Amino acid sequence: MAVACRVLGFTKQGFYKWCAHPVSARDWDEAHLINAAYDVHTDDPEFGHRFIADELHAAGLQTSERRVWRLCSQQELFSHTIKRARKHGKKPGPPVCDDLVERDFTAKAVNELWLTDITEHHTSEGKL
Repeated sequence: MAVACRVLGFTKQGFYKWCAHPVSARDWDEAHLINAAYDVHTDDPEFGHRFIADELHAAGLQTSERRVWRLCSQQELFSHTIKRARKHGKKPGPPVCDDLVERDFTAKAVNELWLTDITEHHTSEGKL
């Protein structure tokens, strides 16, 4: 054992301390918290991390919303609500100007092809 600890860079005392308690108290608490969050999420899959945190507080588990977010992200406990794309009912209007380059954006020389309207410049004072 001493040779293995020396090769791996561990002290014997640290190895035996780890053997006595291989799981830290924080990991143990997080495992219980993940289990409780998973139970809440299974009961109502529409719950996101904020509602899961509220339910955990109601159940008597004291934890921060940020910690619940981190654990839910690690375990991929996301809300199952469908987010639909918003349709504003607007269709694109007619082009502002004619397509003078006919979608050919190559220039044969410097300053030959300009792809922007340089007649107006928006500034803090208005258009110039």
